[in-house]
Amino acid sequence: MSGLTFWKPGTLGPGSTLDRASESEGNLVPSAPGSSSLGIQAQRERLPIYKHREKLLYCIEKYGVTIVVGQTGCGKTTQIPQYLYESGWAASGHVIACTQPRRVAATSVATRVAAEVGSILGDEVGYTIRFEDVSDKERTRIKYMTDGMLFRETLIDPVLSKYSVIMIDEAHERSIYTDLLLGVLKKYVYRLEFMVRKKRPSLRLIVSSATLDATSFLDYFNSGTSPDEAIIVSLEGRMFPVEVAYLREPTSDYVREAVRVAMGIHTQQGTGDILIFLTGREEIDRCLSDLADNIPTLPRTAGRLAPLPLHAGLPTEEQLHVFEPAERGTRKVVISTNIAEASVTIEGVKFVIDCGFVKIRTYNPTTALSSLSVVPTSLASATQRAGRAGRTAPGVCYRLYTESALDALPRTTPPEIIRTDLTAPILQLKALGIDDLMKFEWVTGPPAESVLRALESLVGAGMIDETGRLTPVGEKVAECPVEVNIARMLFNSKEHECGEEILTIAAMTSVQDIFVIPDGAAGAMAELERRKFTAEEGDHLTLLNAYNAFAKYGRSSSWCRSHALSFRALSRAVSIRAQLKKYMVRFGLPLESCEGDAKRVRKCLVLHIHPTSVMFTRKPRTGWVIFHEMEETKKTHIRIITEIEPDW
Repeated sequence: MSGLTFWKPGTLGPGSTLDRASESEGNLVPSAPGSSSLGIQAQRERLPIYKHREKLLYCIEKYGVTIVVGQTGCGKTTQIPQYLYESGWAASGHVIACTQPRRVAATSVATRVAAEVGSILGDEVGYTIRFEDVSDKERTRIKYMTDGMLFRETLIDPVLSKYSVIMIDEAHERSIYTDLLLGVLKKYVYRLEFMVRKKRPSLRLIVSSATLDATSFLDYFNSGTSPDEAIIVSLEGRMFPVEVAYLREPTSDYVREAVRVAMGIHTQQGTGDILIFLTGREEIDRCLSDLADNIPTLPRTAGRLAPLPLHAGLPTEEQLHVFEPAERGTRKVVISTNIAEASVTIEGVKFVIDCGFVKIRTYNPTTALSSLSVVPTSLASATQRAGRAGRTAPGVCYRLYTESALDALPRTTPPEIIRTDLTAPILQLKALGIDDLMKFEWVTGPPAESVLRALESLVGAGMIDETGRLTPVGEKVAECPVEVNIARMLFNSKEHECGEEILTIAAMTSVQDIFVIPDGAAGAMAELERRKFTAEEGDHLTLLNAYNAFAKYGRSSSWCRSHALSFRALSRAVSIRAQLKKYMVRFGLPLESCEGDAKRVRKCLVLHIHPTSVMFTRKPRTGWVIFHEMEETKKTHIRIITEIEPDW
């Protein structure tokens, strides 16, 4: 990094490629002093949302739907549920729910709020994510959860009767379950309350975001009802100011540029951690490698640098590492996907580096193929990312694109519902009794072909009949917290008498990579260890072998390390298997073993190979395989595959 000329925000050093931003970020409030020495209550009162407390509570009391728009860092996610709790909305056994699009946000925010309330996590304040429930049925009064988990609760209780207030947070992300929740709440809850006040007099809905298109949501909720049933509340101000700098010229390699800027910050700027936004795991790994190569060149006076990854592929425990404070004399560099974009406060971050791109999944209903594409981020996401630098102190956001490129960004990311497979969502809507999908009040209508293909798939799998109504099997499959085909596989196990093995495979396909294969010489040794579990028939039986060995040899972390296995992933698979077993018992499915007859397991599974597959280097003997998922990146891959006989 020798010879790099850096600058302070607001100045233009010689050779600098970044300019100070214009005032487009706007709406800043004067910088507040650091709050580390303040008590929790004092910190809460310094948040910008505090002065709006009474106004918020008044609107929530008066209106069925309150649409809250407030800048990143103003305190929406942590404070609104607490204001409601303090005002009695959790009395008489009711619960205040706050949904998040991502599990890491639900877990980290719940931890923060539990500390502010003075409660042990899982007592008065808890969280629920898929296959993990840290809450108490009797005592929890504020519950953070993923939107998918709350939607699943509607299958059991369509009017969500135990909740007094439901807060849909980060609604601008428009995840598929955010949209479905809003539609169901309007149909079963909001409209029911409007028409029959006596049934749910206390029910309230809050829709919240830093970058929400509030008017469109207001129109959505007021359509067909009284125009006085919804209101917009705007919360001005953010906690700390954020300056924004842009590249003068576009860069051909934003990963390399991110490393260069991060190293410059570390050697020439003051204290404060760094958050880098990249698009995916491959870029994060490359950035980590490049930073590691640069660390030995740092001057002795620069202090230590601690790079940390953050992406959805990491276990929850590893994701939470980034929230731990850095050691004295050490600066954290968190390299993240857009998982850190919303509702996540990483203490100490003062510098954000935004690559300007995001990886999104799109679905082609004609080919039934999902694609992961890197596209320019939206203006809403760019604003969210910049806001990460101003959560706990004044900060700077370095955007690795030109200021003119900002004007070309789309306003928002396309809603997930128009770019995803609708098989599972439609099955769940059918389970809610919503048979006429044309009359369902979508926030954004899905493509007609996606709906048609999903219905065809469900009919073919025997989950809905020719009239479009759920079959008995479809009703049970809709309740299972796994993908539709995996749930169907569990039911098939009865016919093939292999319930124990299929239960294990279902759990193992629900966790991220169980094999730990590093680069270099260590990777070669790890690959030799993986071959000890490899089944000739393919990946599903390989996963079964690994699980059975883990269970047999004591489920120890030391055993996993010596066999290139992830102890955390396998431990999570054990937990998931135990939960899925309860569903099988409830549905009366026998838990019998095939006693080593792999053919029965492979038959039960029947409903460009990915490089991680054990079949990658050889062709199946029959030429026929089944696969867990198909995905298109630079190539089209099928992942987790098993060889089958054609006549099956």
